[in-house]
Amino acid sequence: MPTSPRPEWTAVRAQFPAMTQDVSGHPLVYLDSAATSQKPRVVLDALAKYYERDNANVHRGIHELSRRATIAYEEARAKLASFIGAADPSELVWTRGTTEAINLVASSWGLDTLKEGDEVLLSSMEHHSNIVPWQLVAHRTGARLRYIEMDDQGRLVLDDLSELLTERTRLVAVTHISNALGTVNPVREITEHAKKVGALVLVDGAQAVPHRRVDVQELGCDFYAFSGHKMCGPTGSGALWARRELLESMPPYHGGGEMIRIVGRDSSTWAEIPHKFEAGTPNIAGAITLGVAADFLDEVGFDAIAEHEREVLAYALQRLDDLGGVTVYGPTDLDERSGVISFTMGDAHPHDISTILDSRGVAIRAGHHCAQLVMKHFGISATARASFYLYNSTDDVDRLVEGLASVQEIFGPG
Repeated sequence: MPTSPRPEWTAVRAQFPAMTQDVSGHPLVYLDSAATSQKPRVVLDALAKYYERDNANVHRGIHELSRRATIAYEEARAKLASFIGAADPSELVWTRGTTEAINLVASSWGLDTLKEGDEVLLSSMEHHSNIVPWQLVAHRTGARLRYIEMDDQGRLVLDDLSELLTERTRLVAVTHISNALGTVNPVREITEHAKKVGALVLVDGAQAVPHRRVDVQELGCDFYAFSGHKMCGPTGSGALWARRELLESMPPYHGGGEMIRIVGRDSSTWAEIPHKFEAGTPNIAGAITLGVAADFLDEVGFDAIAEHEREVLAYALQRLDDLGGVTVYGPTDLDERSGVISFTMGDAHPHDISTILDSRGVAIRAGHHCAQLVMKHFGISATARASFYLYNSTDDVDRLVEGLASVQEIFGPG
């Protein structure tokens, strides 16, 4: 196993200014990309360029700045639509991220469609953003929530799908990759089962789009939500992809400017999709620079990213195993997991682990990761979580393990 990064990945890391700083007197090791990724210089430069040269509201403006901003904004939409395999840019609705995208579907499609006795099938590994919106809708419509459970490795138990999916199932909402465990779910298989009973499928792609090539047509799903800030883009950016016929049938999510065609005293008519769902001034800079982030990831290449992350992940799991006293949650098969390692260490609370690592310049996440059902499944309240991305290396893993050895010196071997 390698113990130092290859030159090409050192060059990739060098494009991320935040990675060159010291924290607590040590060079930063950033292992919290599942929460938010760092941004490459090309994205930061594009953000500055927009505000310095092209800052204007989009669409109806006649002047040059508005024209340039509108062109860049809609080009970014087309770019992101192609990035995830969408057939038409008008099927991509800009949102503030995955959470808003799921809430859009729940509030628009869910409240308009679901009724008492209908069922929404979730999984017990979902992020709260793919649970709470459906709870709110269920309380208002009388629909029922059901769950696909996990096994002892944090993999979905699909043997029960034939019983869980019935003629009452209207929607299956499932994460592509678990933010708490790193489990990669067989979305295509789940979709095929759902279609047999006529159910729609929504996929939370927040943890997938940054790390692997996603093709919504190949997956066969009906809704796909993702965030920009986890894929080298800015915060407050993201999108919902949905099939055209669904978007056209759904009522608006927000009311205001841009999303209307004609406004009367008592009623209004709506703009064409996707603008029907984009009320008010959007995050123009966020959309444009998200397009730049997509270009950056394409340039690096997803095959290369996947190979690199797998190498770092394998090395990390081996180093943690060698260290001992560390309980890792999630699948043991590397083909079934992404670059997320959730773990506990004996009597050391995850918050203490994170604090000790932070004193050494190593940034991880600690808590329930907005996945309390996952924690309950494993009989714990929280985990420490190290998450890797294209700018991480085996050197970062060595620094992590050195910090965890210090945790063991303080709390014991576990």
